[in-house]
Amino acid sequence: MKKNIHGLSTPVKKTVVERIAQKDDVSKAELLAEFSFTSSSLTRLLEELISEGWIIESGLGQSTGGRKPILYRINPTHRYIFGIEISRIHSTIGLFDLKMNALEYRQWPMDETMTPQLLVNYVHEQMEGMKKRNGISRDKIAGIGIGAVGPLDRETGVILNPLYFPANGWTNVKLCQLIEEKTGVTALLDNGANTALMGEHWAYRQEKIQHMLYIHVGTGLRSAMMSGGQLVYGAVDMEGSIGQMVIQIDGPRLDGTGNYGALEAFASVQAMERQARFQIKMGRIQLREAENLDPELVHFPLLVKALHRGDPYMKELFLQSATYLGIGLGNLINILHPEKVILGGAMVNANDSYFDMAVATAQKNIYYASEYQPVFTRGIFQEHAVAVGAAVLVLKQISI
Repeated sequence: MKKNIHGLSTPVKKTVVERIAQKDDVSKAELLAEFSFTSSSLTRLLEELISEGWIIESGLGQSTGGRKPILYRINPTHRYIFGIEISRIHSTIGLFDLKMNALEYRQWPMDETMTPQLLVNYVHEQMEGMKKRNGISRDKIAGIGIGAVGPLDRETGVILNPLYFPANGWTNVKLCQLIEEKTGVTALLDNGANTALMGEHWAYRQEKIQHMLYIHVGTGLRSAMMSGGQLVYGAVDMEGSIGQMVIQIDGPRLDGTGNYGALEAFASVQAMERQARFQIKMGRIQLREAENLDPELVHFPLLVKALHRGDPYMKELFLQSATYLGIGLGNLINILHPEKVILGGAMVNANDSYFDMAVATAQKNIYYASEYQPVFTRGIFQEHAVAVGAAVLVLKQISI
């Protein structure tokens, strides 16, 4: 194990820095209560971290009878981290300091032209622009975190065979290798649902929540679970498995794949588009936004526009989808019993009533409702949660 000049292991230094980063201000006494250090060893470690620039003294705390204690906090500008979200609808890159404050965000559509190589080139271009605009040198960049649509191999940094990408070429993509070769910066990869949960857990870190559930409702359904404050990983990396939860035995399935009657066939962008197109073809509904359009060209943004206009059929369609989501959500809650449930994604963000109906339906189906009610929220970071969490992923593995 690598040692620093005072004999303390580098992993220990990293753990202490991460702990200080999670606090706004922390005293030496608070750190001693959490770590198995002698007072002199911790003093040497704090002095070393200050000299290296990782932490700074931030003032004096409240006295408990003696001298006021020195407070420490992370030095947010010592390093910077890029966080990237790659989804089927759009992708985002953010630049963050060590307190996860966002300096910039850039978002772009994932259309049929956005191949892996084009995305890598675009990411590099955006990184260079952000560094220049914020006066950040290359040696200040600690790493790049990526939250992407799965399935994927986290260890090798490869996106495997995701469904429904508009562009070709998104099969067995060595994404981390491509980005590292282009940018010269180390990249880490995880599922977008996992990094979204990391980001939101960071936002709620002062609440010390141990059990959280995150559901992303977009082109597909993705989920992530945290237990004991740690992400739960299964034997295989399949974040979209929630979409295959059967909620109607004789129900439909999407595009001839997956389970019949699966949740994704009722509560997803694809399901919404499919049902609206079918109703338009049958002449049962007319949408002002879709006039003179081939029904197959009717996509989700048009449906959201009609919903915001107050189209009664769109209201009904979205509320029906939210009800199905609530049923599936109730099933998960009865198994996992999270303290906090976060809902995100294009469907949830389309309209407040979608979130409200999904939550109300889930609450009605919680078995121990009289003794147990989780907190439902759309989160703090919401649409940026994946990118923020990707940056947190790097922070947790940062080299010190």
